[in-house]
Order: sequence, then C-alpha cells, then structure tokens
Amino acid sequence: MSTKTNLFQDIEKLITKLDPQSISAERKAVLQPLIDFIQLKVSNLQEIRINFICTHNSRRSHLSQVWAQTMANYFQIKNVVCYSGGTEETTLFPMVAETLQNSGFEIKRLSEGTNPIYSIKYAENQHPIIGFSKKLEDSFNPKSKFAAVMTCDSANEACPFVPGAEARIPITFEDPKAFDNTPQQAEKYNERSLQIATELFYVFSQINSN
Repeated sequence: MSTKTNLFQDIEKLITKLDPQSISAERKAVLQPLIDFIQLKVSNLQEIRINFICTHNSRRSHLSQVWAQTMANYFQIKNVVCYSGGTEETTLFPMVAETLQNSGFEIKRLSEGTNPIYSIKYAENQHPIIGFSKKLEDSFNPKSKFAAVMTCDSANEACPFVPGAEARIPITFEDPKAFDNTPQQAEKYNERSLQIATELFYVFSQINSN
C-alpha cells in the first residue's frame, strides 16, 4: 500500500520508527473489533466515524483521536473522522498538547479559560483536529453510525450502552495521570502516546482499501 502523505516531516519520521511487532497477540485480539468495524465501512464505501471515550476526555481519548486521524491519513484510508468525548467535561490536559507538539504536531490554542480549545494539525493540507474536553453526547460529536471506543476502564464500566453507537469497543490504556507532577511525567506521557500511536498504526495497517 502506498503511504505518500503530506504529514509533517517529524510525525512521519516518528511513525516510521514505530514497532507494531511489539504488540502482543492478546492485545491484537483486543484491537481486532476496531479493525473489523473500519474494514466493513471501507468495503461498503461508507463514512467511518470513531468516537474515543474516556471519563474526563482529557488525556487518553484525545491521544487516541489524534493518532487515529493521523494514521488514517498515513495509510490513505478515506472518509475517516475521529472524535473524542467523556462521561464528564474537564479540560484537555496541557501535557497532552505538549506531548503531541514534541511529536511534530502543530498546536495552537484557540481559546482560553478552564476548558480551552486547541487546533491540532498533523499535515499541511488537512483540516486540523479541534481538541477540547466534552461529554460524549456533545453536539460536536456524532449522534449515530459510529464506533464508541472506550479508552479507560472507568468509562467502560460507566457506559455499558452508548446511544447511537453501531459498535462499542473496549480498548483501554493505563492513565499517564498517575505520573503528574513527578520527574517522570513527560517520559510517561510520551510512552503512552507512542503506545497508542503504535496500536493505531497496526489497526489501520490491516485495512484493505482496494
């Protein structure tokens, strides 16, 4: 599959260093339902909507949204729109924006306040991702025909049913919040971001778009 993209150079370099071989067979089984959802949509020439859901919509759900949109572009899987939401509205945690910026994304803060809005751009000619904390049912998010990917255990337990979702897929990650205000904070946020990037690289690499 061709992977000629207009991704920013630093992001593309990072992607070429990811190692999907490091993903265990057990973890690949967890990722398979998302692969199946995307493949079915691609095969039927339908739009692909994925809403990544975590309790606070502040860390893991945003990292997942951003990397999924980026990988769809990298593998040239068309008509993919990724979203994120939470069972609560808080704020996009600043370390997430900093981690993405260090990975090559262009980050602009579009508003101030307790829940600022960010522009997160991954490619020269693609619309930026709009990042801010919101509840999963927020009007910014899709109302039907989407996959709800549960990125944390608490949201997975709190939302046994997601209204409008065609598929509900638990793909949970450990929370880097445990390392906030410690010397390891930046390292652990980057570690989690790279794990999410690697797993979503694997997911989109499995899609046959022919």
